[in-house]
Amino acid sequence: MRDELARQLSQLRDLTGRSLRELARDINASSSSLSRYFSGQAVPPWPTVVALCKAAGRDPRPLREVWERAKDRPQASPATAPPVRNDLPHDITAFTGRRAELDALLDAARTTSVVAIDGMGGVGKSALAVHAAHLLTADFPDGQLYLDLHGFTPGRERLEPGEALRVLLSALGVPAGRIPDGRAERAALWRSELATRRAIVLLDNAADAEQVREMLPGAGQTFVVITSRRRMVELDAQPVSLDVLPSEEAAQLFVESAGGVRPGDVDAVLRHCGNLPLAIRVAAARLRHRPAWTLDTLVERLRDGELVASDVFEMSLRQLDPAQRRMFRLLGLVPGEDIDAYGAAALAGIPLANARTLLEDLVDVHLVQEPAAGRYRMHDLLRQAARADDSAADPVPAIARLADYYLSGLLAVKKLILILIPLPVTVSQPPSALPDLSDHDSAVNWMDTEWGNLTATFALTVQLRIDLAAVGLGQLATIAHARRGGSAQLRDGLEVTLPAAERLGDRRVLASHRYLLGVLLLRMGRLDDAMPELEEAAVLMAAEGDIVGEAMALFQLGELREQVADAAGAVEILERAAALLPPHEAAVGARVRSSLSHALVSLGKYAAAREIAADVIETTRETDRQTMRMCLDVLGRAALGLGDVKAALDYAEQAVAVSQGTHHAIFEAISLNDVAVALLHLGRTEEAAARQAEAIGILEQADEPDQVARVHLQYAEACLDTGDRDAAARHFQAAVALATAHGFDYLVPEARSGLARLSRPVPGHVPTSRPRR
Repeated sequence: MRDELARQLSQLRDLTGRSLRELARDINASSSSLSRYFSGQAVPPWPTVVALCKAAGRDPRPLREVWERAKDRPQASPATAPPVRNDLPHDITAFTGRRAELDALLDAARTTSVVAIDGMGGVGKSALAVHAAHLLTADFPDGQLYLDLHGFTPGRERLEPGEALRVLLSALGVPAGRIPDGRAERAALWRSELATRRAIVLLDNAADAEQVREMLPGAGQTFVVITSRRRMVELDAQPVSLDVLPSEEAAQLFVESAGGVRPGDVDAVLRHCGNLPLAIRVAAARLRHRPAWTLDTLVERLRDGELVASDVFEMSLRQLDPAQRRMFRLLGLVPGEDIDAYGAAALAGIPLANARTLLEDLVDVHLVQEPAAGRYRMHDLLRQAARADDSAADPVPAIARLADYYLSGLLAVKKLILILIPLPVTVSQPPSALPDLSDHDSAVNWMDTEWGNLTATFALTVQLRIDLAAVGLGQLATIAHARRGGSAQLRDGLEVTLPAAERLGDRRVLASHRYLLGVLLLRMGRLDDAMPELEEAAVLMAAEGDIVGEAMALFQLGELREQVADAAGAVEILERAAALLPPHEAAVGARVRSSLSHALVSLGKYAAAREIAADVIETTRETDRQTMRMCLDVLGRAALGLGDVKAALDYAEQAVAVSQGTHHAIFEAISLNDVAVALLHLGRTEEAAARQAEAIGILEQADEPDQVARVHLQYAEACLDTGDRDAAARHFQAAVALATAHGFDYLVPEARSGLARLSRPVPGHVPTSRPRR
């Protein structure tokens, strides 16, 4: 009769839809007691039966007679009950975090039969699985089995499926004489035994899907949890993937495992452990057993390499074939945060398809992460393991190939954003493939995505003295200036590679280096330093017969003359540059003429400036948006000088739209300031202030203090012209402060002159101060 009562009580439990732990909480009973009631091992008190019926929404009265007979009948002999075995390892102490993953596991126990936990070595897969299994014990009263399959155990052969099935059948109480010899027969018997049981089976440390496939349950209510460093994509299993711990949980795990807080920097310890739970526990155990140590002592030992990360991953590496292991080692050399498949193919010197296959293989075994589609990165400890795996290898060939990939991409970007200076960059080993960089937006997006990796690769080529690549990357990086700013960083890159450019012994390379260095110094407001570099570049380019390069150097010298208020000198230099160029160099000629028109605006020759700019813009509208934007700036400032403020605003807004379309933030800021000046002249002061603040914000974010000082000066002049002396004073003072702080001595007199003019009326005019183009 107890069996009948147990059957009906189990039906009530199923009607509630709740787990054993939830039901125990709701009716104020223990999980272990409920487990005995549902299995027929004990008869519950009548109030407990009533509570169960209430939870299931059923009338308890029909159960009274069944309960009475079961209560009065003696319990069956224990010898007749099936054996119940609990092989679970001890639940880990200081289990921390993993709330979402743990909830997913506990929920899966009610909805599915197989869960596969995957993750890199040491990430805590077994700890999570064992902890969850202990929590689920009451829900699976017919057995809690655990088997280590030794898929990644150093010094142990993996447990073969046939032997694993024998061990599991024995654990279920199947006599040795009943266990078949054949693997398929054992698998069939295993499924048959599980069909009538409600058990949990933890298959830990599986090498791959084939090792566990025949251990999966068939019919019945058994729940199997698999852990592996390899993703079980071939199995019909619910995946739970583990990453390293978030910083807060990692810190909590360390403190609890170490037995409390110690003086020192916990974050420094976690950085050395890479937030990897196993490494954190090992480090904490060392600290716990050394009461005299502080965290600083532990950090010093970790820095000295006392915890060897490669030991954790050695078994994963042993399972790689030679091609996979080579790719793993090479990825350890990657200087940036991540890499795409094209970069990995170049790094390894192999076809793109091969690289993609190898990367996916490494992702599947958690030796490489794929945080976003097509982007691959390594955990810091795995990177250390990769480098240690082949520490004697020369990194130069691989890094040179990677640098050539970035050089090739930057050359494609340079062509599409129309950087007109011809740079003599050499790609020694063209990559097997490049991403689609056939249009402006895709090329610029690629450069933005890869920028951190580009700069990291550049730094490594300098360190390894890969001169040709280092010089090329240093030069091509400057094409990003108008979009990203950072003149000082770009200048530093050119200065640090100047010895490499000299070692190459190529006068054309050296001329380009000096030209670009002069341009960046000009952008930074260091005019005295920029002039000799640009003059030397012009001489070197002339000597090499590079007419375009010489004209571009003169173009920059013309800009420089204009910045020091010598617009007449600028016109003279720019006319020389234009005269140098043959008819077929129309793009460079248009760029020079647009600068000439701007110098004419500074001279107050608005009609002449407008005529040149209007002519140039018609020839470049469809081919060179950068030159078109320069002409729109000129047309707007000329219109303002001629008193047509509405036209000035229209031209300035068109220029802003062009820069937004080409993703040139600094040029956008310059034109936004022109919009603000025009709005001031139209009396729309609030809109003007908003546009000017937007321009300042862009330039400050780009770290271009010289440009910030210049837009303050230009706007201050407009405020003075329109009678807002308070605003003019604020902007003149801001310009003085910036110029003084950064050593822009040539701007200080102009700003102070503006402050002096605040006390007297000033007729309307177009200011000569302007942000640089």
